Amino acid sequence: MPTSIRLKKETEHRLNILAQATGRSKAFYIREAIENHLEDMEDCFLAEKRLTDLNMGKSRTYSLSEVEEELGLGN
Repeated sequence: MPTSIRLKKETEHRLNILAQATGRSKAFYIREAIENHLEDMEDCFLAEKRLTDLNMGKSRTYSLSEVEEELGLGN
């Protein structure tokens, strides 16, 4: 799926140099960066969102005993 992005001039310059030096396309390195770091970004940004929701009262935490009871794991 085609997607366009705007990069800082310095980032674009570095990407151009890397692509030229290695004979690979800029798209290759952009795709690699996204695929190799997306999971970490998901973890970080979704955790931040969850914390914000907790602080705003939009979400709540559950105790271990509540989870065990819900899953039928209690003694």
